[in-house]
Amino acid sequence: MAACEQLRTRHVEKPWGRKQLAAPFDETPGDTIGEIWFEPPTEADELLLKYIFTSERLSVQVHPNDDQAMAAGLGRAGKEECWYVLDAEPGAKLAIGFKRSVSRDEMQRGAEDGSIMDLLAWHNVKPGDFFYIPANTVHAIGAGISIIEIQQNSDVTYRLYDYGRPRELHLDDALAIAEREPYDMSLHCQIGDVGNALLVDGPYFRLWRVDGASNDDKPASSGKAFVLPYRGTATVGSERVEPGQCMFAQDAGEISFSPGALGFMAQPL
Repeated sequence: MAACEQLRTRHVEKPWGRKQLAAPFDETPGDTIGEIWFEPPTEADELLLKYIFTSERLSVQVHPNDDQAMAAGLGRAGKEECWYVLDAEPGAKLAIGFKRSVSRDEMQRGAEDGSIMDLLAWHNVKPGDFFYIPANTVHAIGAGISIIEIQQNSDVTYRLYDYGRPRELHLDDALAIAEREPYDMSLHCQIGDVGNALLVDGPYFRLWRVDGASNDDKPASSGKAFVLPYRGTATVGSERVEPGQCMFAQDAGEISFSPGALGFMAQPL
């Protein structure tokens, strides 16, 4: 078995995507690209890493947890995710949770008439913001944001509101699982450019932001891991990983980041 594997990318067109991508891609694809996925290997396909680029707001949506997905006959298809804001235009926002506790009826009326936009808590964001999004959290990504997303590899999404776009909504499914409370801000942090940081420690994956110049203890020293640099380069053994790429390593101890490099290491659990 190879010590590492360069992951294939998948460019995903979205109506809310961009024709001009942000760094580290700096390309004009011609198509309206909203996401760039790194296809995981079969042995670690429970985790997905990707970039998201927005020019418009995304739908207001919610994801089930594993138990809820299984009860619905969808298999182990829950979705917890986290977002690192790579770039954001002035005034860019993420909606996560509600301003206050809301009733099921309020949420339903809001989804039907659009007033859910006023019920949601819209968080101003800037580069370096990090949010962990538990399953059942109602959320929406605003316009003008570039994000690195690490998630359970599931595409089960229940849309509550989509600004009149002609796409299917899943109001009953969403109302059945959605948390109707404010977001727990202890799941948010602002990450500086210095030092290593353990950002997520289970239950589905571990995630470190890695600073190649740091003297901190090295993150995971064993086990399989994804490595994604977004500034500078990383290596897995003798294999180089550039920004805009992602590699899967059989042994996290073989991963290193060059001085001045920043990126992520993720381990499925």
